[in-house]
Amino acid sequence: MAIVAPLPSIDLLHFLPGSSDPPYELIHTHPSLALLSKCKSLHSFKQIHSQFIKFGLHNTQFALSKLVEFCAVSPHGDLPYAVSIFNSIQNPNHVIHNMMIRGYSFSSLPSLALPYYVNMLLLGLQPNSYTFPFLLKSCTKLPTAHTGKQVHGQVLKFGLHDHVYVHTSLINMYAQHGNLDDARMVFDKSNYRDAVSFTALITGYASGGYVDKALELFNAIPIRDVISWNAMMSGYAQTGQFHEALSLFHEMRKQKVSPNVSTMLSVLSACAHQGDMETGDMVRSWIEEQGHTSNLKLVNAMIDMYAKCGYPDRARSFFDSIQEKDLVSWNVMIGGYTHTSKYREALEVFRLLLLNNVEPNDITLLNVIPACAHLGALNLANWIHTYIERHYQNFPNETLWTSLINMYAKCGNIEAAKQIFYGLQTKSLACWNAMISGLAMHGDASRCIELFSEMANEGLKPDDITFVGVLSGCCHAGLVDVGRDIFNSMIRDHSISPQMQHYGCMIDLLARAGLLEEAVAMVEGMDKEADGAIWGSILGACRVHKNVEVAEYAAKALFELEPDNPGNYVVLSNIYAGARRWDEVARIRTFLNDRGLKKVPGSTSIEVDSIVHEFLVSDRTHPRSDDIYRMLEEVDGVLRMAGHVADTSEVYYDVDREWKEGVLCEHSEKLAIAFGLISTKPGTTLRIVKNLRVCGNCHSATKIISKVYKREIIARDRTRFHHFKDGTCSCMDYW
Repeated sequence: MAIVAPLPSIDLLHFLPGSSDPPYELIHTHPSLALLSKCKSLHSFKQIHSQFIKFGLHNTQFALSKLVEFCAVSPHGDLPYAVSIFNSIQNPNHVIHNMMIRGYSFSSLPSLALPYYVNMLLLGLQPNSYTFPFLLKSCTKLPTAHTGKQVHGQVLKFGLHDHVYVHTSLINMYAQHGNLDDARMVFDKSNYRDAVSFTALITGYASGGYVDKALELFNAIPIRDVISWNAMMSGYAQTGQFHEALSLFHEMRKQKVSPNVSTMLSVLSACAHQGDMETGDMVRSWIEEQGHTSNLKLVNAMIDMYAKCGYPDRARSFFDSIQEKDLVSWNVMIGGYTHTSKYREALEVFRLLLLNNVEPNDITLLNVIPACAHLGALNLANWIHTYIERHYQNFPNETLWTSLINMYAKCGNIEAAKQIFYGLQTKSLACWNAMISGLAMHGDASRCIELFSEMANEGLKPDDITFVGVLSGCCHAGLVDVGRDIFNSMIRDHSISPQMQHYGCMIDLLARAGLLEEAVAMVEGMDKEADGAIWGSILGACRVHKNVEVAEYAAKALFELEPDNPGNYVVLSNIYAGARRWDEVARIRTFLNDRGLKKVPGSTSIEVDSIVHEFLVSDRTHPRSDDIYRMLEEVDGVLRMAGHVADTSEVYYDVDREWKEGVLCEHSEKLAIAFGLISTKPGTTLRIVKNLRVCGNCHSATKIISKVYKREIIARDRTRFHHFKDGTCSCMDYW
């Protein structure tokens, strides 16, 4: 800001430090103060400050208080600069001290407000009703209420306990620290209880999980204003009682209490969790009618609500309408896509964020990491890892590092996951669980079990997630006896009741090993109803072991649980076909056609040059489709020369094209591998991700491809990883 107009000076000979201030009109109407009220940057402020010094305003307490106020409180200010001004003042008055306390109460260093209060007392200045609310706000941000209690003593000493703002601040300070008895004591002893006091205590009870007490107070408020309603709704939302929050909102509307922006933010959050699109649409109409379409907080909440309600396209339209997006806007859009399993779109928005030179934060990364993991986007995963190391090395974020371990494991780079895990100085239980699950996923059962023992030696107590990981490792390796021992130890030694996932691992382990009767017996002995995943694992094992009787038993349960899941009918039909029961095959085929049910198509993705390419069976939509199919012909020729003969035993009907004999060579994983062969340098490891279980034909073919083309091929299907190298697979053909 350029200072162009000549400004009047103050005669310093008449107003030296320590003397009385110049006349009121002379200071309060000085043009420099008008410039300060319009200041929007620290650079302009420094120019104005120099004018204050030039014209002698810096010798007046009023002008100095305005300088300190700008630096300490204004969003365009600078707290360290406020400190430098404060330190230059010989005898700062109580107003200036209050400004410094207020500034630090909003800062990341709230404890530094306290020395200014002590300094006030040492100078003989008496704190007032403006001092304590911000001093208590600082105490609210401290780890415990100990300092706040000392300040409470000062409040009583100076007789300000019944001042409305001080009284409310005390209640809020105790409530935020969870000292609800102290908060209630302050409330009960006060002679002045307004809606704000009630609201402060309601918020404390609600955020502490005492919603019943909060509701009791809410019902006792003589006159409920919108803030009171908001506090109660927020309390319900914070404790996960979203249905109650929405019910209260509808009651608020019946009482004809006008909502405000805070109301709608709580309502949108509840709608997002409840999937309540009807109320969400009503809030959108309110936003438009009230002219709040430019309110970024509301628009961001709308994006989050629509995405979590399963309408990411609507969310995207709101996102695209924002001219000046903040980081929250990007985060909720990326998170919305991840939440709705639109992982490719999540990565696209993340790339847009980087192209717009927006700096991601930990929340951004935690939303992007699952998308990388699901798509196997290893190049982007490496970039994220480097970024985290550069920006978070000195600020440990346990969740980020745990997510990185999980991401690398799911992207097929288990060695990178190990490197992070063993590089951490302190490892939380979540880190151990992520590493154990990663090793299990990659079929390294021995190391998975070793790590489980190491964790116990480190003194960490395993939880239910730990046992899911280690039992999964046993399942992938067929370690029946070890799995039994661990399962029994979980119950006997660790007092952990088996959940559905634990039963699922054990039943899958038994069924895969051909112990179908034992698997069924465990299902029938469970203390809970088996889900589709459990019966599905038994049905799948029946196909491998050609057990029609148990298959029919499992299928009956599945058809009741998942009547519209075509995959179950497909597997049973294959089992019937294997037993040459063609009438049953035809019956199932007719049923599927009549119901219009189709099996989920197989899809495989591969990342090349940081771009994820996805293929379906017999896919010809890729820009390099001609080159891919030429490579596929070459691969098929190599397979024939190596003696590979396609197994057509499962090609019994034409419900899905992927099961036809004519397109066995056009399975999605083969197309992805062919694309990888023509798009990368010889010797480059290929990493592919398939949404279904890899079929026997592709499994045997990929082993040969890895040997002939001298490529390591790491394939992830819906349950585990297969590492193909030199003609063998890490699963040892057990999957």
